[in-house]
Amino acid sequence: MSMLKEFREFALKGSVVDLAVGVIIGAAFGTIVSSLVDDIIMPPIGLLLAGIDFSTLKLILKAATPAIGAEGAANYVAATPEVAINYGKFINAAIKFTIVAWVLFLVIKGMNAMKRKEEAKPAPVAETPADIKLLTEIRDLLKK
Repeated sequence: MSMLKEFREFALKGSVVDLAVGVIIGAAFGTIVSSLVDDIIMPPIGLLLAGIDFSTLKLILKAATPAIGAEGAANYVAATPEVAINYGKFINAAIKFTIVAWVLFLVIKGMNAMKRKEEAKPAPVAETPADIKLLTEIRDLLKK
């Protein structure tokens, strides 16, 4: 039972919950970035580049072949899928990564700026406790 209690304490720690929230928000942010790149950024870029849709760019290594004959017949040849290097999808992924990296850079830069402002504030001077004041007065009187 001790291990279950220890696991519960671990799972309910603030850092684990914060991490879970971050992962969920990150996944949602990923879909937003995908839509931004695919639906907003790439169409104008493709238009500027004579209507190129990056997601369809590929280098075909082996073309697909259709099936020949009827399935189950003696002379039947099964269809083979296309083998291609989809470098257009890679370009889209690289653009998405750049956008995510830029946004994270801006967020961290903002957090660091707030942290520096907080560190720049002078620490409030704590009032000396009464017993220390009394001891200081006694010391000063003894010196005289």
